[in-house]
Amino acid sequence: MTSQRLAPSARSERQPPIGLFPRLIFGSRWLQLPLYVGLIVAQAVYVLLFLKELWHLAVHWFDVNEQQIMLTVLGLIDVVMISNLLVMVIVGGYETFVSRLNLRGHPDEPEWLSHVNASVLKIKLAMAIVGISSISLLRTFIEAGNLGTTRSNFTETGVMWQVLIHLTFIISAIGIAWVDRLAESAYRKEAGHG
Repeated sequence: MTSQRLAPSARSERQPPIGLFPRLIFGSRWLQLPLYVGLIVAQAVYVLLFLKELWHLAVHWFDVNEQQIMLTVLGLIDVVMISNLLVMVIVGGYETFVSRLNLRGHPDEPEWLSHVNASVLKIKLAMAIVGISSISLLRTFIEAGNLGTTRSNFTETGVMWQVLIHLTFIISAIGIAWVDRLAESAYRKEAGHG
């Protein structure tokens, strides 16, 4: 029992005390906490938006055609995907850059959290952005039948730019994954030789 009490102090004797400036720099990570709280508020706004759209669909389902229902459902899916993106950024970012959440063994711990790091988070975010962009583009394609009419929310140029932006997201996600794979391969090679 006594050795357990002395063990932490023995460890602290072996390590030099941390100076004021390094402590200040290390502590600055807590400045991100209000940013994550702000994202939680943004997620609450998305929940309210989802409920509003769902209520509107439930109340007016008999006044709209199948295409409008499909567009509303795609909008709901879009809100869910953005909310998932927010969860990844909030939980993954906090765990990676601010402090450990200590959820190991908790039954509700997300599967990806056990191996989250900056690289994994970047790839997951890139894939989520591609997914969100895909839903948005699908909504545009469904509405494309109205191009050139007064009911259209899009122009041909707008659709073209949306496709180009989506392709840019895909290429960026592939690039991020490729660079991450190169870095991981170099790290493994270095670890094998060291």
